[in-house]
Amino acid sequence: MAEDKRKRDSIRMSMKGCQTNNGFVQNEDIPEQDPDPGSVVGSPQHNAVSVPGPEEADLQDIRPYAGMPKEVLFRFSSQARYRVPREVLFWLTVATVILLIGATITIIAISPKCLDWWQAGPMYQIYPRSFKDSDKDGNGDLKGIQDKLDYITTLNIKTIWITSFYKSSLKDFRYGVEDFQEIDPLFGTMTDFENLIAAIHDKGLKLIIDFIPNHTSDKHAWFQLSRTRTGKYTDYYIWHDCIHENDVTIPPNNWLSVYGNSSWHFDEVRKQCYFHQFTKEQPDLNFRNPAVQEEIKEIIQFWLAKGVDGFSFDAVKFLLEAHHLRDEIQVNKFQIPVSVTHYSELYHDFTTTQVGMHDLVRSFRQTMDQYSREPGRYRFLGAEVYAESIDRTMMYYGLPFIQEADFPFNNYLTTLDSLSGNIVHDVVTSWMENMPEGRWPNWMIGGPDSTRLTSRLGNQYVNIMNMLLFTLPGTPITYYGEEIGMGNILATDLNENYDANTLLSKSPMQWDNSSNAGFSEGNRTWLPTNSDYHVVNVEVQKTQPSSTLKLYQDLSLLHSNELLLSRGWFCLVRNDSHSVVYTRELDGIDRVFIVILNFGESTQLNLQETISSLPTRLRIKLSTNSASKGSEVETRGIFLEKGDGIILEHNMKNLLHHQTAFRDKCFVSNRACYSSALDILHSLC
Repeated sequence: MAEDKRKRDSIRMSMKGCQTNNGFVQNEDIPEQDPDPGSVVGSPQHNAVSVPGPEEADLQDIRPYAGMPKEVLFRFSSQARYRVPREVLFWLTVATVILLIGATITIIAISPKCLDWWQAGPMYQIYPRSFKDSDKDGNGDLKGIQDKLDYITTLNIKTIWITSFYKSSLKDFRYGVEDFQEIDPLFGTMTDFENLIAAIHDKGLKLIIDFIPNHTSDKHAWFQLSRTRTGKYTDYYIWHDCIHENDVTIPPNNWLSVYGNSSWHFDEVRKQCYFHQFTKEQPDLNFRNPAVQEEIKEIIQFWLAKGVDGFSFDAVKFLLEAHHLRDEIQVNKFQIPVSVTHYSELYHDFTTTQVGMHDLVRSFRQTMDQYSREPGRYRFLGAEVYAESIDRTMMYYGLPFIQEADFPFNNYLTTLDSLSGNIVHDVVTSWMENMPEGRWPNWMIGGPDSTRLTSRLGNQYVNIMNMLLFTLPGTPITYYGEEIGMGNILATDLNENYDANTLLSKSPMQWDNSSNAGFSEGNRTWLPTNSDYHVVNVEVQKTQPSSTLKLYQDLSLLHSNELLLSRGWFCLVRNDSHSVVYTRELDGIDRVFIVILNFGESTQLNLQETISSLPTRLRIKLSTNSASKGSEVETRGIFLEKGDGIILEHNMKNLLHHQTAFRDKCFVSNRACYSSALDILHSLC
């Protein structure tokens, strides 16, 4: 009985005529209850109405109220009308969570790999000595590059590529490195470099730099120690006995330097010959020595720790030579052996692309992967493989499960000395057909070691080649000045004692029509500026709506904004001696870009003969002739002058890469489809 009384006391409530009192109503007339006969006289009385105990509970006439004690709450919560909705909501929540998890897993599973930073936009290659002089000494420097970062961002560039700036004796344009961990004073200090890389990253850009592991300068500390046979440095370079009498050297074999004549040079200190693939001031390192490999690894780590986002590894095919010293085979077997002095007169089967060379590149990749684990900090590896066959070039991509370079740099367009639709078609298809599945292409039309496009092919091809660059699949790479159509300087009055032919494409950047083209405020520049800088410069072209610079910016912006160009299929439609036609398309998007480039004389094309179901008129998305942008053309008769290029936009349901007639002419690097309903890319194509 005492237990029942405690329960009744704990759930008392004030009531008046079946109205619930929530505990805040005062001055109510509550009938007095007679004292319990067993109570003590004078004890305070409880002004409450008792709720029946469990043995007489009847909650049908009582409604839930605020402030219910837990005993009453539990009684209501067990009723079906409260329990069932609660359980329904619980299981709905569980089902929703499971569906969301499943949907997330599905989206991840079907999503194609995101483009990395080196795939997402163009690269801009800078020869630092010629870009911008900040200290009036006539030489470009690192501070000068930093001063022009705002300009680079107007080009929609994603990656800056700076060629060699290491401490050097200046032989072969800074490729004779004296110290791989020092900035040459000509370009500034290590602090200048650290400030530059911080500024580049602040702009949301990435930085890759040149690295030349094959050789050093003969002034490098390693070489000085090696020639005196000091400790571990004794075999850091490739030494061999040779005959040297009366200032005449008889080398161990007929191997030749890239620049001609024997690749062996006698050293008066060590009394042996050392091997050099390039100039005698650039002795080759001995990469069969594990200590040398470790040194190179430490150099890579040094610059990665500085924040560099990647490397262009130069001259990698020269890293190893054959163990034996057999003579290389002459191209002309009837030529007198002593007269063979030019590099092109031998087959270089023993001094390039030796077994084990790709293992070295993979080791570089492994070192860089250690710094690629942080999200968004993947480290890029590019390989310079100039003058290799297409088959050998593709080997630098690596094997299906063993990666080497992210891509070997594609310089095949830079070597062309004439253009036609057929030539461009052959260069493009050669790369796309041979590239391993899932790998990423790249394209460039100029560089430090090639004649500038304007001087090589003519002014009329500048705009059309930039259009080609930005509408092909892959990463476009621009050499500084190509965005304004700079040409080579003339080979007169050069200030440097180098082969003039390799200097002409390295003239100072043309910023404006002031003295020295705005490159330097000094009295003279290390190379003369081009005589056309008054009209071919950044400031002039910024104000001209039809300029080469304006078209370059439009093409770059289109490339960054259109999935058709960054992720789409590339389908070759037709080509002849004049023109080439191709499309860019993507599953899930019923728009296609039709690109028409005319490299020959004036021509007229009937697109309806090649692509069925084309409308009679199509809108021009972009043109090398700015006056044509936004207008329409007749698809039965598209007239193009020499050097004209247009990008047409067309709605097409049956994309070409699904059509049997074009299936063998279509290529894609990373297959993806677009879902307009979800606004996502997926791989269920």
